[in-house]
Amino acid sequence: MLPIYPTCTNTDILRIRVSIIRHLTYCYFDIVIYGKTINVDMTETLKEKIAGEITLSNEPGMTMRKWREEFGLSQHQLAEAMDVSHSVISDYESGRRKSPGSGIIKKMVDALIKLDKDVGSPTISKYLPESVLECIIAMGEFRSGVPMDRFIEEMGGTNLNPDRVPSRMVYGYTIVDSLKAILQLNSNDYMKIYGWSTERALIFTDVTFGRSPMIAIRAHPLSPAVVVYQRPGSIDDLAIKLARLESIPLVSTDLDVKDIVERLEKYREGI
Repeated sequence: MLPIYPTCTNTDILRIRVSIIRHLTYCYFDIVIYGKTINVDMTETLKEKIAGEITLSNEPGMTMRKWREEFGLSQHQLAEAMDVSHSVISDYESGRRKSPGSGIIKKMVDALIKLDKDVGSPTISKYLPESVLECIIAMGEFRSGVPMDRFIEEMGGTNLNPDRVPSRMVYGYTIVDSLKAILQLNSNDYMKIYGWSTERALIFTDVTFGRSPMIAIRAHPLSPAVVVYQRPGSIDDLAIKLARLESIPLVSTDLDVKDIVERLEKYREGI
């Protein structure tokens, strides 16, 4: 339920709140009324994040499995909560069934959230940060996907893993101070840098050899669409090897952080 802000009716809020997931498109707008931000139900935000990732995935069955396992559920537990047979979940995850429709995705997302709330919301809490992490310099979602090759070009980047330029789209970005991240992030906080979609660029500043960011990505179940190092030192071969194993581009750019933010804001604003 949307909270009521003084002088604003729920209908007013519904009209101005824009948080849309369309076919292969994220669209996100911050809402500020009378100088103050209206907070909406963050659980609904997480639902949209999961549903959007399944919709955007080239392998929706694998993405469904990833989220089921992330919530620590068996196929039988999820199927019972969705009121479907176990074989339905199994068939989607194995690829025997085609991409799930909106009805199945909604049932699955609702079931994940409900079951997690029933045990104290341990998984939900990992994805809903109460405040912006200090190590995050900037973060945003694009109104539509940016082709990978175009994104790398816009960053003035050099792909250090040239055999890995997948035909993926980049739907957002997070610029991370890598030194602060090492000191600050725990395993739960790490998930918060992904925003609304894992199909995003993780851009790391203050990188010397580049091993630590790639080791963290390799050790975590979620992987970004692309990793960018801003003005790195001598990049270790291990970082490049880990990027190759993860099948993601590893890009180096000499742009300063301000220039990177300005270029990314252009896409965020739909210019």
